[in-house]
Amino acid sequence: MKISILVFGSDTFLATLPDQIRDTTAFNLEVIADVHQAISHIQTAPPDIMLVQASLDGSMKLCSWLKEQTQLSWIYCIFLEDRPQKLAARSKHGWEWELQMTATVLNQGADAYIRHLPEEKTEHTLAGVTANQRLILAQLAVGLRKVQKYRDLLQKNDLLSAIALADSLTELNNRRALEWDLPRQIQKARTQGTPLSLIILDIDYFKKVNDTYGHLAGDRLLQLLGSRLRQNLRSQDTAFRYGGEEFVVVLANTTGDEALVVADRLNRIVSEQPFTINSKLTIDITISLGAASLEADDDDKGLSLLHRADQCLFHAKAAGRNQAISWDYLSHFSHLQAVSS
Repeated sequence: MKISILVFGSDTFLATLPDQIRDTTAFNLEVIADVHQAISHIQTAPPDIMLVQASLDGSMKLCSWLKEQTQLSWIYCIFLEDRPQKLAARSKHGWEWELQMTATVLNQGADAYIRHLPEEKTEHTLAGVTANQRLILAQLAVGLRKVQKYRDLLQKNDLLSAIALADSLTELNNRRALEWDLPRQIQKARTQGTPLSLIILDIDYFKKVNDTYGHLAGDRLLQLLGSRLRQNLRSQDTAFRYGGEEFVVVLANTTGDEALVVADRLNRIVSEQPFTINSKLTIDITISLGAASLEADDDDKGLSLLHRADQCLFHAKAAGRNQAISWDYLSHFSHLQAVSS
């Protein structure tokens, strides 16, 4: 992935920068001269490095704004001093003034402050201009190192997050992942006006499997069930190991009726084919399932949605196991009982 550079400056200013910065094979380069457009661009497509022309209106405002954006702290901001009065002040007041000016600019949000000596200024020697170009490239290299460290950190964080959110036995997402993902799914469904459902299922008489064949066989059975679930779900469905022998499947863009169809299909897929634990042992199992759909008064975390699905699972087990019951069916059945009584 290419490093992206945003030059906040004019086209004339861009022409004074080292040729290496304009190397399209190495960098993605954007040039913007309006501070509001620059802020909008940074918010939608954050660059890795910024080069800021001091003489452009809003240059210091941009640096100060960037410093306040903690989520954009990796962006390396190089402030290039091209204001004639500031360059002249350095010659007049000496290095003490330059140190003070550098401290001011850094405190206001820049990561580096460089006196920029354009080539067309005849009062600057060729050696001075060359040294200036080298300094810009050196600071660019500092920015590149910072960006690489940030990207490495993101990769490590992604890996750690994946480990933290994965069930080590079944390799499905774990309960922590569900607690993180379900609120996001609910928010997305409500924003887009689409249905959302989920299924809770567990293995019937799983304790008997452990007692009869041992816990290693039970663990292998959970692995095989997790794999079978994963292979037979739709692309928009996400399976989680909720705990023990219990699993949750979140069904995006799925109505209650459709969720029951999915639950019945999973029930058949599990019950119709035995699980081969090893070359000497196969185990036949069944599962019970409860399905429910998101309602308008459900909480944002999905606790009430999970509770309704769990109630359906409870009734499926109480009714003899090896079946799926939906909240719509349970509500209708409860209503009929109330009317008949």
